[in-house]
Amino acid sequence: MEQTLVAEAKDAPQAGDLAFERLYRSSRDDVYAYAAGLLRDAPAAEEVTAAAFERAYRKRNRFDPERGEPRAWLFGIARNAALDELRRRGRQAELTAEPADFETFGAAEGAEHSERRLAVSAALERLAPRERELIALKFFAGLENREIARVLGIGESNAGTKLHRAMTKLREACDGNA
Repeated sequence: MEQTLVAEAKDAPQAGDLAFERLYRSSRDDVYAYAAGLLRDAPAAEEVTAAAFERAYRKRNRFDPERGEPRAWLFGIARNAALDELRRRGRQAELTAEPADFETFGAAEGAEHSERRLAVSAALERLAPRERELIALKFFAGLENREIARVLGIGESNAGTKLHRAMTKLREACDGNA
């Protein structure tokens, strides 16, 4: 019995692996939503999500908590993976218009909800790619402004200002669709 416990303890995951597993479980849906929002392609978003977590797992020992939160670090890796995918496709960081399978991003809750979703989608298309990315980080990924700042490599107040401007443009574009 004692040998079994020793063997089990030897095979038990390290504390860093457990922390990474918690990060994975708490962030996988948000990373996917972020990638899907940027790429507008569900299969590519799945690949980018997998690539981001694979890269993060390989680099997990290099994470420095003094430089920021684990989620911001992870989303920085996810952003790079998404940009790699865009470059691989030969795009110049140009985001596509509409996901091929709109149902992937949420079930319809009636005609009014569907109309609103279409209006927001059309309004997002009027924004610059950087503004869409800010909105994706905030609302698809659920990051706080300080985490967005870390992902983009800008100051927190700058991230807040840019996000506010992007949201203002989005509201104006939505009002123009009404």
